[in-house]
Amino acid sequence: MKSTEIRQQFLSFFERKSHEIVPSAPLVIKNDPTLMFTNAGMNQFKDYFLGHADPKSKRLCDTQKCLRVSGKHNDLEEVGYDTYHHTMFEMLGNWSFGDYFKQEAIAWAWELLTEVYNIDKDRLYVTIFEGAKDDGLERDIDSYTAWSEFINPSRIIDGNKKDNFWEMGETGPCGPCSEIHIDIRDEKDRKAVDGATLVNKDHPQVIEVWNLVFMQFKRTSTGLLQSLPQTHVDTGMGFERLCMVLQGVQSNYDTDIFQPIIQKIATLSKKRYGVNEKEDIAMRVLADHLRAVCFSIADGQLPSNTGAGYVIRRILRRAVRYAFTFLNISDPFICQLVDELVHTMGDQFKELTSQSDLIKKVIKEEEQTFLKTLDKGIARFESLPVENGIVSGKDAFELYDTYGFPIDLTALLAQEKHNKVDVEGFQTQLELQKNRSRQATQLETDDWTELLHDEIEEFIGYDFTESTVKIVKYRTVKQKSKKFYQLVFNITPFYPEGGGQIGDSGYLTSNEERVSIVDTKKENNLIIHYCNELPKNLTCSFKAVVDIDKRLNTSNNHTSTHLLHESLRDILGDHVAQKGSLVNSEYLRFDFSHFSKVSDAELKAIEESVNAKIRANITLEEFKNIPLEKAQEMGALALFGEKYGDVVRVIKFANSLELCGGTHAPSTGQVGLFKIISESAVASGIRRIEAITAQKAFQYFEEKLDLISQVSNKLKSNDIVRAVDQIIYENQSLNKELEKMMAEKASRVKHHLLSEAIDKDGITFICSEVDLDVKSIKKIAFDLTKSQDNIFLVLGTKVQGKASLTVAISEKLSSDNKLNANTIIRELSKEINGGGGGQAFFATAGGKNPSGIQSALEKAKAII
Repeated sequence: MKSTEIRQQFLSFFERKSHEIVPSAPLVIKNDPTLMFTNAGMNQFKDYFLGHADPKSKRLCDTQKCLRVSGKHNDLEEVGYDTYHHTMFEMLGNWSFGDYFKQEAIAWAWELLTEVYNIDKDRLYVTIFEGAKDDGLERDIDSYTAWSEFINPSRIIDGNKKDNFWEMGETGPCGPCSEIHIDIRDEKDRKAVDGATLVNKDHPQVIEVWNLVFMQFKRTSTGLLQSLPQTHVDTGMGFERLCMVLQGVQSNYDTDIFQPIIQKIATLSKKRYGVNEKEDIAMRVLADHLRAVCFSIADGQLPSNTGAGYVIRRILRRAVRYAFTFLNISDPFICQLVDELVHTMGDQFKELTSQSDLIKKVIKEEEQTFLKTLDKGIARFESLPVENGIVSGKDAFELYDTYGFPIDLTALLAQEKHNKVDVEGFQTQLELQKNRSRQATQLETDDWTELLHDEIEEFIGYDFTESTVKIVKYRTVKQKSKKFYQLVFNITPFYPEGGGQIGDSGYLTSNEERVSIVDTKKENNLIIHYCNELPKNLTCSFKAVVDIDKRLNTSNNHTSTHLLHESLRDILGDHVAQKGSLVNSEYLRFDFSHFSKVSDAELKAIEESVNAKIRANITLEEFKNIPLEKAQEMGALALFGEKYGDVVRVIKFANSLELCGGTHAPSTGQVGLFKIISESAVASGIRRIEAITAQKAFQYFEEKLDLISQVSNKLKSNDIVRAVDQIIYENQSLNKELEKMMAEKASRVKHHLLSEAIDKDGITFICSEVDLDVKSIKKIAFDLTKSQDNIFLVLGTKVQGKASLTVAISEKLSSDNKLNANTIIRELSKEINGGGGGQAFFATAGGKNPSGIQSALEKAKAII
């Protein structure tokens, strides 16, 4: 059975059980500070479990893209080495929100596995929660009774809290779970060892395929359990593992999900899968990581140096390292695999198909950049000191942290030189870094203290910037030594951060006091207001007031992003799509897909287009609470990677039509003026424009005019361009004269150095302090070492009050005598209180102590 059929049979089965089929949520999570990525099928339904939103249906079903590479759920190190762990995977799930519970969930799971998929019943085992005295929980008799109708009680295994009690996090909804395991060993092995003894023992052929979670409780911050007002079902079945079982293979990587990609890797690398274990692991890593990176980019997350983008960059670089180390691939390679993935999964996940060109370009550029970094890292490795045949853990960690070298790559490079790496020291450094990171980001969040019951928190900020509010609940949050508070109101005019727009700030006031609101964010469908102090009287009515100047400027900038988006598409083409944005009160930043630098002429046309729309004073047309399907029929543009509800808001300025939840100017004339201040590349195929509007734009032009006036006065000319051209011409002429003089001086110095050279055992040794610039010294060094094969040259000079040293060795002399300029310069630089490096035949160093040049030269003489 093909994987596409297996997936569809799951969805169709639950559709027949009155479940509504919903699409997968994006991999990258927004508006949830506890998660970067969707790491379980339930993530997109957290609002329902927490009671912050009502589900569209009480029964839902989906296949969810998941990513597990960091935090509690981290499968990265197992990927490729075993048969069933992945970074990106699909989770098949069915859901009940206050509807059916254990009896139905268990019966349907059994029916699907044994009657639809025809899995041998004698190969199945199930686990149930054995109870926990510390939580006062009894054995899950309900699950045991339900399973007893279908399976021999000897195959029902008690499981502890670690394996059979599921929790969303340290706090929140939780409950017992029942896992379904399958034994895919051959008959001989099954007869020799009872499969029941291998359940949850990390046996590669006795594996969990489905977990049925029964949410009954809520964990408070004190650790106590409270019963939920409604019970829920949350199931998750590993799609890749299910395909392995149904396709009769012993590894997820042998299924038709991965094999086409692996065979493509084998063809391109001219290797054979199944011959060499290390090469096989590398191919599996590449196939897995390809999926994680491609799906993330398709959902709008580009590789970067921070946050979720950094995780994606790490995964991609890990793949490049495996290709480089074990498949001998030193050119961009992973980008060539994208089409195979699109062919395999593009029918189910349309975003792969629509974004394939962008995905290939981004990956190719990332590969090219990292391959250059690898070269630098290897050069750095060559310069590392080795004591008693051991590379220190500190140096190994530097390679990991700066150049992305995994410890196994450093160990491999060391092994080739018959050395070892202090792995224990490396792990110590790694743990220190992790602890620093944890301490910097760790949040301690108390439980909510509820002051009054309120069904729905209403946002009124589109129409009002102040209102009378009551505090519904609050909680205390601690981060490092800082303590702050989060408030939820019954209604609020404060816009929460989202869609690229920053959150509002402002204040609360009552007859007794005034409290500043420093930020507003959205978390699990709750609008949360941040303040550094709590009001003294939490139960009184407050006047909530938004900082109107900040809101006005932010709205102007958000309006301009819509006008800019339309102008980009008009001038550059319909391929332009928004790939990210930042809107605050100071400026706007807009990222978009485009495969070349935007020319000056195009930027000018784009700017003129936006300003024409501003001058036209186009009135905002707002469509609130309309069905998503209707918005799409209207032609409203949606952002890839955004999760939209069934009901959306559409913003229209003439021909500009977009799904958007932000705040905007009532008409474009309010913006006043738009000015692009920069255009740059973010990644391959992604450009970024930064711009300012309104008063900021006027100030920009005033400063430029003032600068022009100052320059004109300095030049004593109104024709600035002509005057500057004359200065440039004169400067170039003077530089040519200076270069000629320096070349003549360098030639004289070179001849003098040769005449003063010392011949020692076949080596021509030159050691002197000279009065030349660094460029001239480098030319002398290369001239001498290339013209003679026995030069050992050490020169020092003073440059703007600082010291500079140069060591150059003829390549033949370097290799024959094992003289290394890089090693020597590191020793000499100590005398000038500096540092440096380079290659074996040429290295330089700079330092703060010019008086140390002579002692450095004396040390060089001692070496010879």
